[in-house]
Amino acid sequence: MMDLFSQEKTMLNLPQAKLVYVPEFYHNPEADSIFKDLLQHIPWQQDHISLFGKTYKQPRLTALYAENDKTYTYSGITMKPHPFNKLLLQIKNEVEIISKHKFNSVLINLYRDGNDSNGWHADNEKELGNNPVIASLSFGAKRMFKFKHRTLNTENHKLELDHGSLLIMKGEMQHYWLHQVPKTKKPIGKRINLTFRYIE
Repeated sequence: MMDLFSQEKTMLNLPQAKLVYVPEFYHNPEADSIFKDLLQHIPWQQDHISLFGKTYKQPRLTALYAENDKTYTYSGITMKPHPFNKLLLQIKNEVEIISKHKFNSVLINLYRDGNDSNGWHADNEKELGNNPVIASLSFGAKRMFKFKHRTLNTENHKLELDHGSLLIMKGEMQHYWLHQVPKTKKPIGKRINLTFRYIE
């Protein structure tokens, strides 16, 4: 990783939201090494979600790690955390330096191919606090990140997340915006996404 204070950053000041995008938070081959380690050693699980009275397999694999034993519930799924390992602690510490924010948990997603996705949602669960800061790291295949304002129809954006990139969402974003990683028909490889957060 480069010097944390010399990295190229893109600041997006949107209505009722702030985003910071660091396209090369980790460089190759460090990003490659992290991706391979996570892919091999994370105890991936596939939960079931309930939508409109029907139950489906979640369209991605997940794992939760935390400094404590607090569970995290979203979309009707309650996850129990694993203790942080050495690699995740190192990554967390580096993300905390650049974000200037403390995190105590990370939700990890594995998108196996273009069929895996994450629908429109906000990270607004009550245990995340009033204006949560979410730091999202991407490794592996590039995927499109879309975000839109709940009421301002003209505020509809997308950002391609690079291998080794960091996206920080803060301010009032989780109140007023929705975001997603949509499906794609393009033949793409695996992507791992780490979303650091503070669970109260």
